[in-house]
Amino acid sequence: MKQLPRVALLIESSREYGRGLLRGIIRYQKEHTPWSIYFQPRGSNEPLPGWLRRWKGDGILARIENRQMAKLIEQSGIPAVDLRFAVKDLNCHAVGIDNRTVVRRVFEHFTSRGFRRFGVCGYSSGRSYWLDVREKLFLDMAAENGISCQRFEPRVNREQSWEQEQKQLVSWLKKLGKNVAVFAVNDERGQQLIDACRRAEINVPDEIAIAGGGNDEFLCGLSTPPMTSVDINVEGIGYRAAQLLDDLMHGQKCPRDPILLSAGQVVPRRSTDAYAVEDQELLEILRYLRENACRGIRIEDISKEMKIERRTLERRVKAALGRSPKEEISRIQMEEACQLLARTEMSIKNVAISSGFANSRYFSRVFRMRNGATPHQYRMNVREDATI
Repeated sequence: MKQLPRVALLIESSREYGRGLLRGIIRYQKEHTPWSIYFQPRGSNEPLPGWLRRWKGDGILARIENRQMAKLIEQSGIPAVDLRFAVKDLNCHAVGIDNRTVVRRVFEHFTSRGFRRFGVCGYSSGRSYWLDVREKLFLDMAAENGISCQRFEPRVNREQSWEQEQKQLVSWLKKLGKNVAVFAVNDERGQQLIDACRRAEINVPDEIAIAGGGNDEFLCGLSTPPMTSVDINVEGIGYRAAQLLDDLMHGQKCPRDPILLSAGQVVPRRSTDAYAVEDQELLEILRYLRENACRGIRIEDISKEMKIERRTLERRVKAALGRSPKEEISRIQMEEACQLLARTEMSIKNVAISSGFANSRYFSRVFRMRNGATPHQYRMNVREDATI
């Protein structure tokens, strides 16, 4: 009987990100030749298992945390794939998320709500190379578009307790002012930020809107209010890393360049459910529009409900958002439709109705014009990306 490939998984199981990677890896090896898996539940930054130094396996999938870990894996001579990007310039194959797509999703999400003042909150430089890159890309995109962006600069002279770090975040947040959108480079940082806002009595999202990266359902739900975040296709990354390792174990020559997958969509929650508008009357109009866009409202309905002339309504909304009320209704409906197609099994007809369209035929035509694909094709593309 042919021996199964022996693969070690050095991936933390204490966090949703690691568990998502593991689900993708499991799916790959179930669909292809099964592996003999060497795995022990572990947390982030835990010491390497002692058996690894003597292990004679065929492949390693690892979240490489530091150069010591990288050196040990390289010295083993066993084909390996990194899934963390925490250490710069590793001599190792790697699979991860394309940070440019993460940043672009968040940037477009903020600007669609009228925000023109940003903040970005990361960690001390060098803690995680890939998160440093994500932070810099966001700063660069804001600068390229002429938008002010304030960076949180944590103290790096010593290890800080949670309370000390929260006090520093509170101080920074108070200096930002109102009508600011802040990008937290990952969901852990985002949850910390929302907690700091509560301590500082800063209303989220009406004073400061916050979005994270990773779409960790637990952390997003733990936050009060629930946190908006970017889906970074963790299972897809795990699946693609397993595929790459399989190729390496079969002796295929694979390029050393990192394989980067595109981020999914922003998953909107309460933490960014706001518009950057100081005019309270206009803000109420926009809130009414947003709350009712998927109920099939028309411009006349808004005008009547909010007691404002149609021409005045259109002029004020256009000045605030750069688009007409009709365009904003359509944008919100498309955003809802994309979420339902990607994250539910609802029929196209029910997606159309839930998004505010009178019939599925008209919905499909509008959807294709806006997204370059039919609703069915869009759903299939999203599912395919999640399994690459």
